[in-house]
Amino acid sequence: MDLLGSDLGKQIIGGVSQETRQSPDKTAQVLQMALPVLMGAMKRNASTSQGAEGLMGALSNKHDGSILDNLGGFFGGGVDEEVKQDGAGILGHILGGSQQNVTNALSSKSGVDSGSVVNILKVAAPILLGYLGKQKKQQNVQSQSGLDGLLGGMLGGRKTATKQQSLIESLLDGDNDGSILDDVAGMVLNSGGKKKGGLGGLLGGLFGR
Repeated sequence: MDLLGSDLGKQIIGGVSQETRQSPDKTAQVLQMALPVLMGAMKRNASTSQGAEGLMGALSNKHDGSILDNLGGFFGGGVDEEVKQDGAGILGHILGGSQQNVTNALSSKSGVDSGSVVNILKVAAPILLGYLGKQKKQQNVQSQSGLDGLLGGMLGGRKTATKQQSLIESLLDGDNDGSILDDVAGMVLNSGGKKKGGLGGLLGGLFGR
């Protein structure tokens, strides 16, 4: 929530909005609900040594934060199709078989059609990883425990992150209507602005190529 409320966040929302032809308000609403879920899914993946290694490698190389240095150029003239494909790959590997469930939940809660939700997430996913990469560099994260702490801190601290993670697990594993998304977003806002499936090693599979 700190990110979305910052000047950088406003630039991201504006760029994604323009790229996906959704209003800034709707784009912000989707991202407000989606980012904690995506980070929670990454935290879940990074709980395994393979997943953590894959994510660490990605954040040290391709997604090291350099994307944030020139967002004007990133969005200028339209986002490159290769970037969107990269975003689709990130989503597929982070969310696994739960991607449709998450997409439908976000669509139901935001009133944005599911196809547009997917487009928003495809553009936002590489930016989110870039932001994580920048934070990793600034905080000199070098270990699995450090990565877990980074993601937990971004989710609102240990206590809030633990509660959030339980809600996120329900969304990732269940076929509910996505009502927990309100709780997830609310937990992040209230923290000061700040059945397990086969997702465990997926980040390693994506980034370990």
